[in-house]
Amino acid sequence: MPKIVQLDKNLINQIAAGEVIERPSSVVKELVENSIDAGATRISVSVENECRNIRVADNGCGIDAEDITLAFSKHATSKIKNVDDLYSIHTLGFRGEALASIISISKVFCTTKTKEAESGTRVECQNSEVKSVKTGCADGTIMDIRDLFYNVPARLKFLKSEKTEFSYISDLITTLSIANPDVSFELLHNGKTALKTIGKGGLSAVINNLFSKEVADNMREVLKTDKISHLQLSGCISVPSFTRSSKKDYYLYVNGRAVKCPVFQRAIDTAYRNTMPQGRYPFVILKLDMPAEDVDVNVHPTKKEVRYKNPNQIFNFIMTSVTGALANNSFSPQNQTPAETSPQRDGGNENIVSFSEYIARPQTFEIKNDEEIFVSTADRISPEVFKPHREEPVYNKAPEITQREFIPRNTVVELRKEENIIGQYRKTYILIERDEGLEIVDQHIAEERYIYEKLKAAQQPSSQLLFISDVLAVSPEDMERLKENKAHYEKYGYGIEFLNEKEVTFKKLPASIAGMDAREILDDLLKNLQGDVNGIEEKILIMTSCKSAVKANTPLNLFQMQEIIRNWRTCKQPYTCPHGRPISKILKHEDIAKFFMRNV
Repeated sequence: MPKIVQLDKNLINQIAAGEVIERPSSVVKELVENSIDAGATRISVSVENECRNIRVADNGCGIDAEDITLAFSKHATSKIKNVDDLYSIHTLGFRGEALASIISISKVFCTTKTKEAESGTRVECQNSEVKSVKTGCADGTIMDIRDLFYNVPARLKFLKSEKTEFSYISDLITTLSIANPDVSFELLHNGKTALKTIGKGGLSAVINNLFSKEVADNMREVLKTDKISHLQLSGCISVPSFTRSSKKDYYLYVNGRAVKCPVFQRAIDTAYRNTMPQGRYPFVILKLDMPAEDVDVNVHPTKKEVRYKNPNQIFNFIMTSVTGALANNSFSPQNQTPAETSPQRDGGNENIVSFSEYIARPQTFEIKNDEEIFVSTADRISPEVFKPHREEPVYNKAPEITQREFIPRNTVVELRKEENIIGQYRKTYILIERDEGLEIVDQHIAEERYIYEKLKAAQQPSSQLLFISDVLAVSPEDMERLKENKAHYEKYGYGIEFLNEKEVTFKKLPASIAGMDAREILDDLLKNLQGDVNGIEEKILIMTSCKSAVKANTPLNLFQMQEIIRNWRTCKQPYTCPHGRPISKILKHEDIAKFFMRNV
C-alpha cells in the first residue's frame, strides 16, 4: 500500500474549489454575493479573456486591514460565529470557502478600504499565498481575478465557448439584479456594457431594464402576508395568456437567495393548472420571505437547494397566493400595467376557494431527500394560516346552461361603460370597442371558461333524466373502465345504466349537454377516463364545459353576445380556457392608427 502523506495547503484548496468553483460564473456569483452582503449599492462586473479575467468592484463596507489575510484563509468568515448561527442564516455567503478556493485556481488582486480607515489595502494572492501592502483607494472592494484555472488544465479544458460561459454570467447577474432592485448592477463584456440596472424604482424598473415592454405589460403583482407564520410572498407573475416554452423564466427566491426549489415550482405549476396549454409555462418572479430558522440553506456548497421545516405549509401558502393573484377579475386579460391590478395584501385570503376544492383529492409530490408534500385534506393545513376573512358564496346547484341559454342577468355584472359590442366576426369572435382599443373575444372559449368555473364551484351539479336514450355498444375494456370510474363521472351529472356486458345507455346527463349525440358524449367520456386517475374528474369537468359552450361558427344576436361577455367578466381567471387557449386579444388604438399612419 502506498505511504499516506499529508496534502499541502494549495492542493487541499484546489480539491475544495472543485465543489465551489465550477466555471467562471461561479466566481462571479461568490464575489457579487459578498458585495451584496457588504451592503453595496453599486456593483460593477467586468469579464474579459474568454471569461477567465473577472473584475468585481463595489462600494460596500470593505475589509479591515488586519482581517484581510484571514479573509483568504479556508473557513474564515465574518458572517457566522458559532454552530447556532447555521440555523439562522441571514446572508448569502457563510461557509468561508469562496475566497480560499478562488486564490487556489487563479491570480487574485484585491484592493479594499473601510469607511473608517485612512488608507486602503492591496492584496496579491497566488497559489494560496497572500501578500498585502497599504495603498490609496476609495471605500469598498475591488476583486481582480486573472487567468482563472491557469494551474488546473483539466478544468480549463472542459470550459465551454466564451459565448456560452458569458451567457451563464449574464443569467446570474440578471437573477441577482431581480433579487436586489435597490442595487445598481453593471455587467461589461470585453469593455462593452451588456447589462445595467439603475438601482431605483423597485422591481418594476428592473423588469423594464432587463426584459421587454411586452413582459412588463403582462405581469401582475403578487403580495400576500401571513402574519401568524411570518411568511410573505411578493413579486409578479404573468397572465396565463403570456407563456414561455420552458421554466427558464422562473426566478424564485427564498430570503433573498435564488433557489431551485421543487416545492416552489410545484406550487406555481399547480396554481396555473388548466390555464395554459400543455408544454407552456408562465413568467414568474417570486420572493418568499420567512423566518431563517424555518429553512435550511446549508444543504449544498452551491447554496441553491433549500430544505423547509414545514414544506407542506410552504407549498400551500405559495399556491394560494399565486391562485389569488390569478383570480383577480377587476382588470381585462391583457395589456394592463401592474399598477392597475388589485394585489392580494394582508388578510387577502378571499381567493382560497379554488384551493379548498383542489385539496379535496389526495395528491403526493416527490421531493428530493425523500421528502414528500401531501396536499390531501384540510386538517393538514394550519387553520390560522388559511382562515378566510369573509364568507364565500355558496352555490346550491349548477346553472343549467345550453348552447342557446345564458345565465340570468341578476347573476352577472353589467358591461363596463367604456365597452361597446360592435358585432360578430366570422360567427366566432365578438368584437368590443374599449377605451384602450379593439378587443377580440373568442365566443366559445369565453363561455367555456365561465361554465367551467360555475360547474367547479357547484356542490350539486345539475343533471337531466333521460326517458329515451340510445343503446350504445362498448368493448369489454371500455365496459370495465366505465364501471371502475362510476363515482368520478356520476359526480358531474353523468348516469350510465349497464344493460349487459356489451351495451350501456345514459340514464341522465348534465343538463347543459342533454340534447347532444349520446355516442359522441360516450366516446369523449371514455377518452377522459384514461391516464392519471387523480386527473379524471378534472378532465370530465373540462369536457362538460367545452361541450356546453356556444360553438364557433354560430351566429349570435346582440343580447346573446352581451350575455357571454357579462358572464365571462365575472370569471376568477378570465385569461384562458381550461385547455389553456387565450380568450381575448386587444389591439390598441395607437397600434391601429400607426398602421394607417394616423395620429391617435
